[in-house]
Amino acid sequence: PSRVGWLTVGWNAPFMLGLIAIVVIFAMVFGSFIMGGGKFDIIAHAAPHEVMCIMGAAVGAFMLGNKGEVVKATLKDLKKVFAGPKWKAQDYKDLLSLLFTILKLVRTKGMIALEQHIENPEQSSIFQQYPKIMHDHFAVEFICDTLRMITMNFEDPHQLEDVMEKILEKHHHEAAMPQHAVQSMADGIPALGIVAAVLGVIKTMSSISAPVEILGGMIGGALVGTFLGVFFAYGFIGPMANKLGQVYDQDHQFYLIIKGILVSHLQGNAPQISVEIGRGSVPTKMQPSFKEMEELLQNLPAAT
Repeated sequence: PSRVGWLTVGWNAPFMLGLIAIVVIFAMVFGSFIMGGGKFDIIAHAAPHEVMCIMGAAVGAFMLGNKGEVVKATLKDLKKVFAGPKWKAQDYKDLLSLLFTILKLVRTKGMIALEQHIENPEQSSIFQQYPKIMHDHFAVEFICDTLRMITMNFEDPHQLEDVMEKILEKHHHEAAMPQHAVQSMADGIPALGIVAAVLGVIKTMSSISAPVEILGGMIGGALVGTFLGVFFAYGFIGPMANKLGQVYDQDHQFYLIIKGILVSHLQGNAPQISVEIGRGSVPTKMQPSFKEMEELLQNLPAAT
């Protein structure tokens, strides 16, 4: 992995795509300006002050408009813009294998044999085979809590599905708060660019008796604020919010697969059928083939 500022990301496809996108944005915008005869020295002279005004106010407004945990989560999740979704192809195979092992144990030995695994998942021989899933506390709790409800004779598939759906909606809403916060920041930055431009105009008006050449440079510098506000909002912050939304949606699919498989089990389907239903919900790029999954499940160790 490579360290970019405080972010640690790998040289993976999402990171490379993001890096190329940034280069393209700067090259096309400023390249076209220079090729059209624009003088870059005006932008270079005004940019530091304008960026300080716009981005400083944007960060302050971001902190003022969001709870502390949202600010903290946003700083943590910004790396996902370059790192991509949390769950990879192998993780989906692991999830299907984990749930197949659990459901097979229930089918062959009953719910009593499962209690030791769902009550102490950290010590479970089943969960310990999949450390990445184990480190996702919500995934483990979601699986175990649902199975606990089943052991309490909560066996109506429709009621259980409704309960699981509400749990997932709450989790997705809370997980996606950073995306909404970043999008709000993007929506406000163009207006802050206008604020910076107005301050530049006020500065210009105080020097109205200066020669035309100087006034022209000052007005040009003031307009840099408007330019940078729109440039940052639609060239960077807005796309970053959109990318975060896509990542959250794909990661959420991981938990929807859990729901689908457990509901299928409660409807009386065999473990193989339930897992196949879950496999069909895996994102296409990550989805294992039917034959690949069949061979994987056949070679799984028996639950102890």
